[in-house]
Amino acid sequence: MCGISAVTGRQDVVQVLYESIKNLEYRGYDSCGIGVIHNKELSVRKNTGGVEEVNNKEHLTKMKGKIGIAHTRWATHGKVDQVNAHPHTSNDGCFTIVHNGIISNYMELREELGKQGVTFVSATDTEVVVQLVSMAYAEFNDVEEAFVAALKRLEGYYALAMLSAHQPDTIYCAREGSPLVIGIAEDKNFVSSDVNAFLPYTREALMFEDGEYAVIEADSYSLFKIGDRSPVSRDPLRIEWSLDTSRKGGYAHYMLKEIFDQPQTIVNALASPQEGVMQLAESISQARTTYLMGVGTTHYVAMVGQYLFSQLAGVYLPAVSSDEFVDLAVIGEKDLLLSISQSGETFDTRRGVRFAQENGARTASIVNVLGSSLSMMVDQVIMQGSGPEICVVSTKAALAQMVILHRVALELGLKRGHIDQATYDRHYAALEAFPPVVQRALNELSGFVRNMCNRSAHYQNWLFLGRGVYHAIALEAALKMKEVTYRHVEGLPAGFLKHGTLAMVDETLVSLFFLPSIENTVLHEQTLSAVEEVKARGGPIIGILFDNDSKAKSILDDYISLPVVEPEVAPLLELVVAQLFAYFSALKLGRSIDKPRNLAKSVTVG
Repeated sequence: MCGISAVTGRQDVVQVLYESIKNLEYRGYDSCGIGVIHNKELSVRKNTGGVEEVNNKEHLTKMKGKIGIAHTRWATHGKVDQVNAHPHTSNDGCFTIVHNGIISNYMELREELGKQGVTFVSATDTEVVVQLVSMAYAEFNDVEEAFVAALKRLEGYYALAMLSAHQPDTIYCAREGSPLVIGIAEDKNFVSSDVNAFLPYTREALMFEDGEYAVIEADSYSLFKIGDRSPVSRDPLRIEWSLDTSRKGGYAHYMLKEIFDQPQTIVNALASPQEGVMQLAESISQARTTYLMGVGTTHYVAMVGQYLFSQLAGVYLPAVSSDEFVDLAVIGEKDLLLSISQSGETFDTRRGVRFAQENGARTASIVNVLGSSLSMMVDQVIMQGSGPEICVVSTKAALAQMVILHRVALELGLKRGHIDQATYDRHYAALEAFPPVVQRALNELSGFVRNMCNRSAHYQNWLFLGRGVYHAIALEAALKMKEVTYRHVEGLPAGFLKHGTLAMVDETLVSLFFLPSIENTVLHEQTLSAVEEVKARGGPIIGILFDNDSKAKSILDDYISLPVVEPEVAPLLELVVAQLFAYFSALKLGRSIDKPRNLAKSVTVG
């Protein structure tokens, strides 16, 4: 939702702090700010806009201090303006705070504090927290005690970092349901909502759990339970992500870089330990019902998994969107919930996991971020190893999750006797041969895709259509397109057309079809039938297909032709090319590709 960074060191940390929130800008970018302590005085500068824009307005890098907090915001409470930007400061000017999450009882606290003479200048729930700490300090005359007393009054979920002029060398921070991590370096220590903030400086990270707070100085840190202030002992983790993978590396946008990262992403997903894959397959085999759960892109990943498990393992695993799971799923002690998440912090997904656990079900997850909330909540976790994904729009993380689900489905299918060893080996061989195929397609087809986008970007309305697993691919591709182009794009099963959607077809509505491999004879013919339905009604038709599909080429208005691959990986190759299609369409339209309007990378609010 938003990005928190805090640094305390022996030397001036302002430039480090500034760079750290630039590294987090993908998490929120409607406003930002920095608060520092210099010569025991608090100073805060903030404004609307991206990090560089705010620096030009407020001269953030001209500030001085050996300790500071910073924030990039994606608005939840209060409009986007300078007053509502973080950090927020107490009336007495002695405390300043940054916050992610939502304080659900902030209105009651705001009313209570108002009766005590507190004046509020913003519309945020965050300001309530800092005013609450300030009032508690007047009672206890101790910063840590005041901080904890305030935390105990809060309802909801949060990640917080705070500075106080009363304790000018110390960062106070806490977590309840929203990500927070400590970065440990030789001459400075960090606190952040995301390890990307401090990767250039250290790989040593200490993860918070819910209900914990920390007291951090330049050369020390201490972790405690909020409830009774008892100390917590936990070993740091080493973050293995390469720094280069979180930088653009010469690409114009992170989205394009991350699309081109995907050959390596597949290699990493195939290298995920086989033991974890087999354990997950065993858990599914023992469960009465296994639900696949994700939201947004990961819901469509779950839908791809639904087809894989049906076809390869002969079992139906319902794919349920995280935001509907609590209202829809019937889950109990004999069941399993497999949740899928890139960040491991998505609110609705964590809520679904808690619901499953409260009903006695076992839980597992496929997730990308080490030490994330989801990875620590579940009984079993597979780390997908995609590396940091900076663009708000997910590409390589989703592909890795599909590859891992393919592996689990193969293990389960072999275990249940639904497929034989030869089928298992054929699929694995196709997956292992896939990375250079993807690399070749990206290298050779990018120009063709860009030219097609230049020809078609003027269309306002789109249908993305496929059948079978290509239906799930069409849905995910449509989401990519709408996220970065802001066009109206509807993904749907091609067989659905004749049941109502054909009424929309005319010369202004373009239909993009995902054509299966011709080896998949029945599915291919069914998809071509839908193409003919649109063509007969005068609708423009584009296709993504394979080089040997002469029949489809003869009836399409335009198409992208891919190198022939094994049918087992054909849907994934079409998805990669669809990601390129979304990227180049957005480029033609001049959109904000890495940071689309109104969106944030990790949706940690409900």
